[in-house]
Amino acid sequence: MGVNYGDLHDPNAEYTMRDLSSETMGVTNERGGGRDVEITDIQTTMVDGNFPWTLVRIYTDTGIVGTGEAYWGAGTPELIERMTPFLQGENPLDIDRLTEHLTQKMSGEGSIGGVTVTAISGIEVALHDLAGKILDLPAYQLMGGKYRDEMRVYCDCHTEEEADPIACADEAERVVEELGYDALKFDLDVPSGHEKDRANRHLREPEIDHKVSIVEAVTERVGSRADVAFDCHWTFSGGSAKRLAKALEPYDVWWLEDPVPPENHDVQREVTQSTTTPITAGENVYRKHGQRRLIENQAVDMIAPDMPKVGGMRETAKIADKADMYYMPVAMHNVASPVATMASAHVGAAIPNSLAVEYHSYELGWWEDLVEEDVIEDGYIEIPEEPGLGVTLDMDVVKEKMVEGETLFDEA
Repeated sequence: MGVNYGDLHDPNAEYTMRDLSSETMGVTNERGGGRDVEITDIQTTMVDGNFPWTLVRIYTDTGIVGTGEAYWGAGTPELIERMTPFLQGENPLDIDRLTEHLTQKMSGEGSIGGVTVTAISGIEVALHDLAGKILDLPAYQLMGGKYRDEMRVYCDCHTEEEADPIACADEAERVVEELGYDALKFDLDVPSGHEKDRANRHLREPEIDHKVSIVEAVTERVGSRADVAFDCHWTFSGGSAKRLAKALEPYDVWWLEDPVPPENHDVQREVTQSTTTPITAGENVYRKHGQRRLIENQAVDMIAPDMPKVGGMRETAKIADKADMYYMPVAMHNVASPVATMASAHVGAAIPNSLAVEYHSYELGWWEDLVEEDVIEDGYIEIPEEPGLGVTLDMDVVKEKMVEGETLFDEA
């Protein structure tokens, strides 16, 4: 028999001066109008996609169920099981209080960053789906309404010959012409054959020349038909990132993503302010507090939070609001299943400064089969008007694609 993570002993969680439960706060669950709802259980199922997606399901005493998704990775299901007792008996409509309640309860287990925030994010997304179904409203309406009817999607592109500029250009043209996307992203931290040392983060001039050749081939091939971003995955030193960004200035680069590691925001700012090439970062920074210095110091030209990782839908909107004070666009990183992808689209619809939402699974033939609805069409997501997130899991597909040894959660 495995560990029951919901029964783990944690003095910090059992006694905190900032316990925000309804009992401690004196908040009643009696709302009227069909809103007298209590959470009874939270379950997870991990699906083996191109990432191991953690799907989250919140159950209530009325039979209404909300579905969400946490950013992929080990430890998330256990943490969600750990937090389940903190929400049982609570009214799911108090999304903001419940999210902060979990953050306080889990403070001793790392709720300012990392996988604990990710687990809270998955619950928060499910709460939005659940609240929307209770109130008979789409999730974007819970966030203040929408600025747009559809959300632009940028396709993260790959090829077996990822270091070949011509192969990348060929794939870019195929994705634009055959798949209908007008926004793309390619990896730039690919082997050039000129590396001397993979540990020191330094780029030699031949390596920079190789990366420039990829950017030149792709951007010139697609021309004005598509915007193209390039991802560096936190690989380079500050000096090398500056030299690379400078070398890319003659080309139509939508943005250069994560050219330096995510911890030192001073270096990130220096790189950004040294070049006219647009720079973005943010997927490895947690909560609005983590994103604050990137925004206030204008250490990026655009911010790229990952919604089911950074803290959830409302937390992403709060980050976007802060960014809007600095006239900074939001380009949401996203490697999720259709569930969190649609949740990100709802956020994108509800904030003024949204650029696009990433799609990272175009090579996975069954990605959209995970839900009953169509999600992406011609590079855009139409924002659903159905209650909640507007997507319904196909439980047969979920069962078929589960990670080996996983247990299927209960049906709605």
